[in-house]
Amino acid sequence: MAESSEGLGTVPEHERILQEIESTDTACVGPTLRSVYDDQPNAHKKFMEKLDACIRNHDKEIEKMCNFHHQGFVDAITELLKVRTDAEKLKVQVTDTNRRFQDAGKEVIVHTEDIIRCRIQQRNITTVVEKLQLCLPVLEMYSKLKEQMSAKRYYSALKTMEQLENVYFPRVSQYRFCQLMIENLPKLREDIKEISMSDLKDFLESIRKHSDKIGETAMKQAQHQKTFSVSLQKQNNVKFGKYINHDRIPEERNEVVLKHALEEEDENEEEVLTVQDLVDFSPVYRCLHIYSVLGDEETFENYYRKQRKKQARLVLQPQSSMHETVDGYRRYFTQIVGFFVVEDHILHVTQGLVTRAYTDELWNMALSKIIAVLRAHSSYCTDPDLVLELKNLIVIFADTLQGYGFPVNRLFDLLFEIRDQYNETLLKKWTGVFRDIFEEDNYSPIPIVNEEEYKSVISKFPFQDPDLEKSFPKKFPMSQSVPHIYIQVKEFIYASLKFSESLHRSSTEIDDMLRKSTNLLLTRTLSGCLLNLIRKPHIGLTELVQIIINTTHLEQACKYLEDFITNITNISQETVHTTRLYGLSTFKDARHAAEGEIYTKLNQKIDEFVQLADYDWTMSEPDGRASGYLMDLINFLRSIFQVFTHLPGKVAQTACMSACQHLSTSLMQMLLDSELKQISMGAVQQFNLDVIQCELFASSEPVPGFQGDTLQLAFIDLRQLLDLFMVWDWSTYLADYGQPASKYLRVNPNTALTLLEKMKDTSKKNNIFAQFRKNDRDKQKLIETVVKQLRSLANGMSQHT
Repeated sequence: MAESSEGLGTVPEHERILQEIESTDTACVGPTLRSVYDDQPNAHKKFMEKLDACIRNHDKEIEKMCNFHHQGFVDAITELLKVRTDAEKLKVQVTDTNRRFQDAGKEVIVHTEDIIRCRIQQRNITTVVEKLQLCLPVLEMYSKLKEQMSAKRYYSALKTMEQLENVYFPRVSQYRFCQLMIENLPKLREDIKEISMSDLKDFLESIRKHSDKIGETAMKQAQHQKTFSVSLQKQNNVKFGKYINHDRIPEERNEVVLKHALEEEDENEEEVLTVQDLVDFSPVYRCLHIYSVLGDEETFENYYRKQRKKQARLVLQPQSSMHETVDGYRRYFTQIVGFFVVEDHILHVTQGLVTRAYTDELWNMALSKIIAVLRAHSSYCTDPDLVLELKNLIVIFADTLQGYGFPVNRLFDLLFEIRDQYNETLLKKWTGVFRDIFEEDNYSPIPIVNEEEYKSVISKFPFQDPDLEKSFPKKFPMSQSVPHIYIQVKEFIYASLKFSESLHRSSTEIDDMLRKSTNLLLTRTLSGCLLNLIRKPHIGLTELVQIIINTTHLEQACKYLEDFITNITNISQETVHTTRLYGLSTFKDARHAAEGEIYTKLNQKIDEFVQLADYDWTMSEPDGRASGYLMDLINFLRSIFQVFTHLPGKVAQTACMSACQHLSTSLMQMLLDSELKQISMGAVQQFNLDVIQCELFASSEPVPGFQGDTLQLAFIDLRQLLDLFMVWDWSTYLADYGQPASKYLRVNPNTALTLLEKMKDTSKKNNIFAQFRKNDRDKQKLIETVVKQLRSLANGMSQHT
């Protein structure tokens, strides 16, 4: 029962599986059959049985169907047999047709082969065209490279090479011509490097030749800009040159200067040239770019800097004759400015070719050399105008380079050294000026005939005397050299001021410079010229008197010179550090020298007259009147002392006293001259007459101001000596010797002894029969006795001394 029940259960399932096998696609049969084996045991067997039964059923159905259609099959076979004959005929016809087609197609085959060959050629041509189209850009770029090389467009050529290497050559690297091109590129690069370096060398050579033009243009621009700025400053702020005593510069002068500056600004505004206008820097740019592209920028930078340093040394080397003309200095400065203007331009328009540290190092080296050169060559300059032009060039040179960012403080420090040299050259120049003034002066008071002449002198020299304004003609007390010297001192201040301008110094410093240089002019130059003038042989007493008067007025004018400097610099004289002018001491020293020279020349004149003395020292009787030479001398002294009335009182008195003392000394020396062996009493009496005239001259007060008989005391030694011999009062002399109240206090025993011995010898020779006269014998004995006593006194004096 159980088996039957299982068989009943599986039959429907097997039927379903068979239906699925029959109705589904063969691809799905596998899963269906697999389900047969997944069922209960012996299901496979049962399924196979069921399958066999199904097959048998289908065979039966097929057989039935074949039986049903058999007659139709037979009919069809019969029909086919009927068609067989027609088929053979058709085969013959087809064979014939094929033959005829084969015969007809032989020509077509030939043409077809031709077409095939053409198609192959066409395909090859297309391939060649494609390859050529791939190669043509390379060839065009290489041709472009050649053109760029021919046109010297080397930077573009390098860029083209980069494109060839990076873009074009990789596309056609399999071709031989490409390999040749690739191998040729390094050579082209080296050629470009050599050519660009050659262009750079040409540029460096050109820039060396044109540095002076570049520097000249830059300095002109700096000078033009500075002139314009200074003109504006003067118009707005500066009241420059308010001078006293009709020496004031008109204010219109500043307006004229400004007008000219503005006109020049308008004229030159459209003609301003820059360094780019004067120099073609393209070789530098090209070479820099080329070496940058080639990765060798450091080599280029080192070469450029090395060559420029060499050129800097050449530029800084001055010519041996540079100091002789200002053009030599100008050429030197323009070359240096041109060099550094180019370097500054290269610094700002290139990246790293030159650096600020490099230019600073180069400038410091150049500055040291420049200062050494200027210090050496400027020392040879003896012309103040040349030194001033050199200063102006240095200022423009410094201002120009300062505008390009180079430090120039050391140049302005150098200018202070050159300023001292400039002052020295000015002092030398004014030495000649003063000498010419002194040579041309007539050393006479300036005559004035009318008011116009008076105003003309007053406009040149600050002189105030109300009496001179009242009536004409009159005379100024000073000579013509005084206003000329005063004018020249002011001209010296002007000249000294010119150097102080543009030095970027304060008014206080400029004031101090002017005063110090003016003091040097007064204390060294003018004082030296005055001393040389005073000592000249042809300068007589009248000229010396006028020189003393002139120095007095020049001394009084020094305060006006101080005001003159004050008005220039606007620095008050009350300022603590303001230097005072040394005019007072300068002219006082000159006066003292002139006074001393007056005394000397006056004594020399006295000596000249005394040398004319022609005494007969053996005369027995005097002439009864004074000697002619002495009267001439006294008349000369009277006239000279009349001229001395214009001198200060003490000077005239001192000169008069000195003259009398010198005359007294000269007369005393004449008596005591060792060559004079004999003197008679008559000669002593004649000499006494001359001394009396001297005393009369002294008592006549030739120069006012002496008290009592002060001037007569100059002859007191002579007077007492002559009185002693005239009255022969030896007993009184010997008795009172050494007493304060002695009548012959000023008579020296040696002097008396010398003169007495000369008279004793004369007495012996002239009195042959003196031994026969008792008085003469007594006198001889007295003389011998007095001589012995005088010798005793003289020996006592020498021992005491």
